[in-house]
Amino acid sequence: MVPKTGNRKVAVVGVALSDCGKVDGPTPYALHAQAARRALADSGLDRSTIDGFASAGLGALAPVEVAEYLGLRPRWTDSTSVGGATWEVMAAHAADAIAAGHARAVLLVYGSTARADLKVGRRTANLSFGARGPLQFEAPYGHTLIAKYAMAARRHMHQYGTTPEQLAEVAVQARANAGHNPEAMFRTPITVEEVLSGPMIADPFTKLHCCIRSDGGCAVLLAAADLVPDTAKAPVWVLGTGEHLSHSAMSEWADFTVSPAAVSGRLAFERAGVRPEEIELAEIYDAFTYMTLVTLEDLGFCAKGEGGAFVEKGRLLRDGELPVNTDGGGLSACHPGMRGLFLLVEAVRQLRGEAGERQVRKAGGRLPRLAVASGTGGWFCSSGTVVLGRD
Repeated sequence: MVPKTGNRKVAVVGVALSDCGKVDGPTPYALHAQAARRALADSGLDRSTIDGFASAGLGALAPVEVAEYLGLRPRWTDSTSVGGATWEVMAAHAADAIAAGHARAVLLVYGSTARADLKVGRRTANLSFGARGPLQFEAPYGHTLIAKYAMAARRHMHQYGTTPEQLAEVAVQARANAGHNPEAMFRTPITVEEVLSGPMIADPFTKLHCCIRSDGGCAVLLAAADLVPDTAKAPVWVLGTGEHLSHSAMSEWADFTVSPAAVSGRLAFERAGVRPEEIELAEIYDAFTYMTLVTLEDLGFCAKGEGGAFVEKGRLLRDGELPVNTDGGGLSACHPGMRGLFLLVEAVRQLRGEAGERQVRKAGGRLPRLAVASGTGGWFCSSGTVVLGRD
């Protein structure tokens, strides 16, 4: 499935995770390097092939410091930082650059020791993103990051009748998927009742409605089609991408029940020339259960307001109607901060048939051919969506 537009076709040719979960020894730089080396080895290409580099979230000069640590001197770079959606947006920019001939191979890499840093006191938990700019009108009143998501979820519940039990189903199915992933941080099954009876964090979210805190990193290598014959694995093609910025202040968000994926998803599907109903698995940013539910609506997998009913009956399971977050997602597998790049890694592994016990199989045992990765940043402030396909 190769895109028909653009000057040069672009493929994902290498993906990898660093050590993830509880990683107390390495620095974030070391996790970047570990993931990058593994992705390069996965691709079969030589390091000298990399002429583009994208990174965010580490260092005073984020891409410069990390590139230097990795021994890279790229001629194309990107440091776009829009929260969890950063990596889908960067992948879109990298694909455009490769298609235009500005680079041949672009490495996207991320690493964080958020859990380890908090454990030893190198950082504190962040309840908000600060109190400058538009946030000065919200932060002083205790409007924390999670409170913003909770308000949005409550609005959806009020407007469409979505229930706490339906939101809990997202966490239950993510944990079930994680049970098939030996790299997942939490694998023990949970029930809807256990989710609902947990300690309240921000109504309606109890603890298990919220993502875990972990360490970890990952890397993705994109390359021009002319490099594909030299790679070690079958290519996974970038078929279409979309990005969208929605708001910063909650007062500027027109509708709490519509995420920016409504725009980025539509653009990505249009540019890929595919329909949502053709997608065979979805990797969706899930810092909170409501994110999964509303993103499914906004990507077009169900109508607005029907997300609650859609997530019932095991639809999101590895062997469900639409497998979602097949590695366990941020709710159970790993969430070291900006998780968007992990979505791309898992989507590629699934399309290649490399997901082991959690591998998605369609009718007749065939591998899936089309996947979507959709990242969300801030408190639904930004979105990036990437449609991927294999030959």
